[in-house]
Amino acid sequence: MSAGQRIGMPNNQNARESTVTAHTPMMQQYLRLKAEHPDILLFYRMGDFYELFFEDAEKAARLLNITLTTRGQSAGQPIRMAGVPYHAVEQYLAKLVKLGESVVICEQIGDPATSKGPVERAIARIVTPGTLTDAALLDEKRDTLLLAIYTTRQLAGLAWINLASGEFRVCEVVPGKLAASLERIRPAEIIVPESLVLPFAPDAALARQADWHFDVEAAGRELCAHFGTSSLAGFGADALRPAIAAAGALLRYAQATQARALPHLQALIVERDATFLGIDTATRHNLELTETLRGQPAPTLCSLLDHCITAMGSRMLRHALHHPLRDPAIPTNRHAAVAMLLDDGGRTLRELRQALRGFADIDRIAGRIALFTARPRDLSSLCDSLQRLAELRAPLATTAASLLAELHAHLATPAGVVDLLRRAILPEPAALIRDGGVIATGFDAEFDELRALNDNCGAFLLAIEARERERTGITSLKVEYNRVHGFYIEVSNAHAARVPDDYRRRQTLKNAERYLTPELKAFEDKALSAQDRALAREKLLYDGVLTSLQADLPQLQGIAHAVAYLDLLATFADNALRQNYSRPLFSSEPGLLIEGGRHPVVEEQLQGGETFIANETHLADNRRLLLITGPNMGGKSTYMRQTALIALLAHVGSYVPATRAVLGPLDQIFTRIGAADDLAAGRSTFMVEMTESAAILHHATERSLVLMDEVGRGTSTFDGMALAFAICRHLLEKNRCLTLFATHYFELTLLANEYAELANVHLDAIEHGQRIVFLHAVEEGPANQSYGIQVAALAGIPASVVRAARRQLREFEQRASINPLQPDLFATALADAAEQRESPTHPAIERLASIDPDRLTPREALDALYALKSLLS
Repeated sequence: MSAGQRIGMPNNQNARESTVTAHTPMMQQYLRLKAEHPDILLFYRMGDFYELFFEDAEKAARLLNITLTTRGQSAGQPIRMAGVPYHAVEQYLAKLVKLGESVVICEQIGDPATSKGPVERAIARIVTPGTLTDAALLDEKRDTLLLAIYTTRQLAGLAWINLASGEFRVCEVVPGKLAASLERIRPAEIIVPESLVLPFAPDAALARQADWHFDVEAAGRELCAHFGTSSLAGFGADALRPAIAAAGALLRYAQATQARALPHLQALIVERDATFLGIDTATRHNLELTETLRGQPAPTLCSLLDHCITAMGSRMLRHALHHPLRDPAIPTNRHAAVAMLLDDGGRTLRELRQALRGFADIDRIAGRIALFTARPRDLSSLCDSLQRLAELRAPLATTAASLLAELHAHLATPAGVVDLLRRAILPEPAALIRDGGVIATGFDAEFDELRALNDNCGAFLLAIEARERERTGITSLKVEYNRVHGFYIEVSNAHAARVPDDYRRRQTLKNAERYLTPELKAFEDKALSAQDRALAREKLLYDGVLTSLQADLPQLQGIAHAVAYLDLLATFADNALRQNYSRPLFSSEPGLLIEGGRHPVVEEQLQGGETFIANETHLADNRRLLLITGPNMGGKSTYMRQTALIALLAHVGSYVPATRAVLGPLDQIFTRIGAADDLAAGRSTFMVEMTESAAILHHATERSLVLMDEVGRGTSTFDGMALAFAICRHLLEKNRCLTLFATHYFELTLLANEYAELANVHLDAIEHGQRIVFLHAVEEGPANQSYGIQVAALAGIPASVVRAARRQLREFEQRASINPLQPDLFATALADAAEQRESPTHPAIERLASIDPDRLTPREALDALYALKSLLS
């Protein structure tokens, strides 16, 4: 959606009225509708097509690669047109939404048979990136959220809706955490006041609305009216003024796009900042929770864990990974439920997962029922799933886990809903209500009568055909029907002389004539009228079923949540069996103890019989910082990331990839890993590194887990080392957080003599000839070298460059033995140049230059070699 776009706000309609009246009646109707939404593509229903006109047609032709034509004129100008078939409109809408566009759907609401002039049309709905509800437009494993922002100097209020399921949430954060909150929520579309200037470019479609839409008093009244309450105190939101302003604007926008009330928005859920483990944008990116560092969906933690049976479970898993809970109470209950599913050798788990197979997406079907967009097959699949709830509940009947018992109670079969759906909807209905074949026989007597008349049409035609053949003696005579010409009797030209006088010609073909008799005409009027009345009656009955189901929406939403939750727990248990994960424990003592820890994604990616080397992580009140040294490619980053992922999974409620894990209180996870610039924002790699480090130093607490990798490497050696020393000291003295600090500055290992809370650990490697073998095992104490040149050789650096680097390294090491302080890189370059100008030639070089190898005997060559060696000594 383009910036500045508004929904449902006429644009100079009065000023344009005189211009509009110069057009044809059809174009006048179109232009008046278009004036209400000037910045959005308008799909204008004409028969079996949705048509676009003028600038919309040109834009759609370009975006959708459809044909642009010109037909006729209106007000003296040619009418440019482009259109898409109504039966395939979803695929075009999906493409436009992916491009960030929005579409107004205009439907015919009048009767063409009785209309004088253009058929009456009205806006049926508006499709925007954040208001998708159709199954064909949604990613079944990802929530599509619509979010609004309203800011003051002190707070940013956020409100977001999942229209497909009916969730309505609000929260307030300090402005500095706005970007991190959007990264956590991940909306598809963001609504902001026209006057708001965001300090960053959001990764979502942006819609601007007039500032008055965000009036907090009006918003409070609208929200109370929607929920039928006198205040918002019952939701705990009465004091959240910026969030209320955002929620009111959001509700108004959502109602405008759907052109109806939203009864499935049953409550306002308030999220508190302290509810979730703090994870900033950089940390979500570095830990690759749902996207790789390159933006791919796999391999990630989510792609590894997502063995959910239902789409609802997959969405809940994705949400859980981005919302680890700070309070260990809920994760502990989830761990207990997983343990219960595994206690009997996995029998209960297998029964549950088998029962979940084939379950419909009740969550989204309930949303479509609320919006009156549910299709017949939605209702039939809903009925099938509700009838299987007893099968899903059975394995949980005797469970001792409180969470499983709670889910068991919420999975009770809604007998009234099942009875209504079984009586009203055919087991295998047509795809669309307009096609008929949806309402079950016996549900409505009047409809049954109309359907019988329609169904008996074929038998009547066969009877009249047999009778006319006998009467005329024309054995090839046929009585048939088509949608264009209705009923007719067809006689070939060879038998034209035998046609009775009461036949009236209806259509002439090349080799035959089609006729109509008074009897057939009378039946036609009756049959076609019955067909139209049957379709109208069926549509009326179907809408009545949807209306009856509105009262059951809260129960359906509760069932959907319970099914998704059960699928999530079953998936956690299944992963524990698949990957040999163990149950983590929470402790009130500060620290983190992991034995046999593994990186879940890296372990899964190993091939060819490779085994992941498990490692221990031990952080405690008297051991708050691990200074990690070791070779490049040795596994330092993997080791740090696996520690964070184990902590995150424990707080999500999953078992973890470790033999044992005990976690003290945590409030946030921070990471400063990897090298990346932000050229669009004018930030170099080092600037990004320092910005992320600054965020950690300002916000990390004693309960935070911090991962810092190679701080200070983006500048000169002295600068970088000085920063690394200072940052390390600050983390120990001021933040006192639990820290994994990886570095190639070996000088930092001396801090262990100064701080008892710092421990040196390293990952080692060994050289074998010209090869290097990484051991990937974490050992106590500092490393002895980095093996950078060996890693360069593995990367394919030319052998000549590697040899030159080895020679240069030996020179540096020799200098370091004289002056142990590592010089600044630029000072080193100047010193090298000065040394080349001023240093005298070594005696061994002078002696070597005087030797002519072609004139030496073997004995003389050997003596010369010994002489050179003595000079070097």
